[in-house]
Amino acid sequence: MKKRLTYEQALHKAAALCTRAEKCSYDIRQKLLSWELTTEESSAIIKTLITQQFIDDARYCAFFIKDKTRFNKWGKIKIRYALQAKKIDELLINKALDTIDSESTLKQLRELLQQKSKNIKYKDNYEKKGKLIRFALSRGFEMHHIQAVLQEIEE
Repeated sequence: MKKRLTYEQALHKAAALCTRAEKCSYDIRQKLLSWELTTEESSAIIKTLITQQFIDDARYCAFFIKDKTRFNKWGKIKIRYALQAKKIDELLINKALDTIDSESTLKQLRELLQQKSKNIKYKDNYEKKGKLIRFALSRGFEMHHIQAVLQEIEE
């Protein structure tokens, strides 16, 4: 049987988690609940961590977006849904997503679609285009960007 953490132990453990990697308030709240702390204790710990700047959802958004665009090659739509799932405020999400450069997004999408078009099997150009559109949509790219890049690739 696991021993229940005290308030101070949970606070120190949560602060240690935040120093190792950027965390949002939702992640820490879930962790605190898994440690069987009460809602009041969890809220107090999160408040303390925010005031001591261990948790900053705006900073988390910036890092999350940077990582997902660079390493996972995600588009804005998929990033937005992932941040909404973490219960991040919509204003913070919008502000962070505005920092994404559309030129770099188009370049990234172009590279992804060119690479994908080499690896797919298709009967005609219509089927190829459909598969590429579905692939790009699943990565969270916006339809107008997808259409622009596909038109550019066709020419």
